[in-house]
Amino acid sequence: MSNNQSRREFCATAIATIFASATSVKAADKKYDPGANDTEIKIGQTVPHSGPGSLYGVLGRVGEAYFQMLNEQGGINGRKVKFFTMDDAYSAPKCVEATRRLVEQEEVLALFGSLGTAPQTAVHKYLNSKGVPQLLLNTGASKWNDPQAGAGGCRPNRQGDHGANL
Repeated sequence: MSNNQSRREFCATAIATIFASATSVKAADKKYDPGANDTEIKIGQTVPHSGPGSLYGVLGRVGEAYFQMLNEQGGINGRKVKFFTMDDAYSAPKCVEATRRLVEQEEVLALFGSLGTAPQTAVHKYLNSKGVPQLLLNTGASKWNDPQAGAGGCRPNRQGDHGANL
């Protein structure tokens, strides 16, 4: 990562690369997971748009703006990204409800940039059972540092939140 590139730009580039490489292989086979087809990729997110953590709702608004810009530039391999950001009020039960809606009703391909250790822990086993990855979570817990677990964080873990990692 260059000194001129922010962490946000790096994360955005990383997610676009992941989706571009993952969907281009499937495009040749014309076989897609739920949430992807020839013209569209559905991505979901849960963040607190209300309640005591509502200041983090900005993550949802930034995600909407980023994917709108990406779509205006042609999308990912010509596919438009449909981005759903749901309010979980930083509550594990509300996160479970919102996540189930994203997976079962909206049929998202993946969750991207969702917030909070407790809410994301509450939905982790469910998402793994459905084969829906949690990408670039906004949580400092080190438990998300294992990509084999089906999830990955976007920020340094709490043990590394000082010194050279800042």
